[in-house]
Amino acid sequence: MSSDGNLYTLLEKRFLEAGDSPAFTVPGRVGLSYAGLLDKVGRYANALRELDIRPGDRVTVQVEKSLANVALYLAVMKVGAVYQPLNTAYTTAEVDYFVGDAEPRLIVADPVRRAAMDELADKHGVPAVETLDAQGEGTLAELAAGMPVAAETTPRAGDDLAGLLYTSGTTGRSKGAMLTHRNLSSNALTLKDLWAFAPGDVLLHALPIFHVHGLYVALNTAFLNRSEIIWLARFDADQVIAQLPRATVMMGVPTFYTRLLAHSGFNHDVCRNMRLFISGSAPLLAETHRQFAAVTGHEILERYGMTECGMITSNPYHGERVPGTVGFALPEVKVRIADAQGRPVAPGEVGMLETDGPNRFKGYWRMPEKTAEEIRPDGFFITGDLATMDEQGRVTIVGRGKDLIISGGFNVYPKEVETELDQLTGIEESAVIGVPHPDFGEAVVAVVTLKPNASVDEPTVIGQLAQRLAKFKVPKRVLMVNELPRNTMGKVQKAELRKQYGDLLKIET
Repeated sequence: MSSDGNLYTLLEKRFLEAGDSPAFTVPGRVGLSYAGLLDKVGRYANALRELDIRPGDRVTVQVEKSLANVALYLAVMKVGAVYQPLNTAYTTAEVDYFVGDAEPRLIVADPVRRAAMDELADKHGVPAVETLDAQGEGTLAELAAGMPVAAETTPRAGDDLAGLLYTSGTTGRSKGAMLTHRNLSSNALTLKDLWAFAPGDVLLHALPIFHVHGLYVALNTAFLNRSEIIWLARFDADQVIAQLPRATVMMGVPTFYTRLLAHSGFNHDVCRNMRLFISGSAPLLAETHRQFAAVTGHEILERYGMTECGMITSNPYHGERVPGTVGFALPEVKVRIADAQGRPVAPGEVGMLETDGPNRFKGYWRMPEKTAEEIRPDGFFITGDLATMDEQGRVTIVGRGKDLIISGGFNVYPKEVETELDQLTGIEESAVIGVPHPDFGEAVVAVVTLKPNASVDEPTVIGQLAQRLAKFKVPKRVLMVNELPRNTMGKVQKAELRKQYGDLLKIET
């Protein structure tokens, strides 16, 4: 790796080595070679410079997934600017906050949002607004098309910002995680080796690219390997099953795998050329892990990460992948399970997962007090996730710290109750929350979905749990719903459940 710390410098070297080999295959459409990707990135870099984007400038991007979007992401790094992707589901009111906070020099949005983005640009003093649609067309594409392909890569230090990704903000206003070139390159280089990427690997990509998983984990790792990427606009079970025989690696969220298992066309033969299925962004049920192995012969590799650090732990490629666990700390990454003062707890005890390493973010954008609260003086980041670690170093996530239920003075970890619920006949999936209770402060409430044609009643479930859990852990209510609320990455939104059922037990005594 050269002394230039720009991640794009590293990727560009791999693209040049790959030459005319396929970078992206797009079912039903024209794909793109690595040489073609280099040219496209060069044009977009020149377009950005034409728009006076300078090193360190933020570029806010809220567009649908496309190859032009990928070229824009790479071009932003190439010119030394900072890429700020936004969830395409965010409303204009939500984007208003992100633009006001990040103060970008350019907003790139879907053409249908042009007028609204122009208003935001005027309000916040953003010099330029350009557009890109789901087909990769728009004013920015037109500008890039007229540009030369040759473009210099701006050298950056490893500690310079490459990305500004905002956390979900479930416990307050969203925070911008400052991700450096070193953060991203260290993670990608580690994952390429850890997950045994090799020549000939083909990645099936059905994730969004406004999120760490689809953008940094999937793309950067595949790029370093010079892999062909089968490019799907979104997850569609029929499309995925049609393309799987051509792929060797797939990265997905648990919902992908449950939907594949529910599809009549999904079987062992479809996966005959697959080497690895990886799951993240939300907890994978142990039962899903077992079912998937029974149908395909493949054990899903579950890993754990977050916006602020990329990947932190992973089940091993070679070795036992234990359902319900997220494996071991990545090489060069330090993990400890700690008490409130940051002191390690004994193996097997529940504590807060804290981490440090080259993947750990620089801090929160323009929030020095919040950064100081969440990064300890010794460099460890307090993740907010409760976990245990066994004597071998294998980590199991118990739940979010904010999801901890304190009932009658006793700690209840939702994961413990959910594990028991998910083993009961007829229950598909569960989410356990704490709701206000006049006597206990909080009481345990379970919200569950049922398997097809299952007949399950609340008293029976509560009775079964009473035989397996201490009384203070047993739910006061078990509510049956058609589906659990999720974010775009498939993670159950417990804050929504607490909002919906917060008054459920207030009248009980």
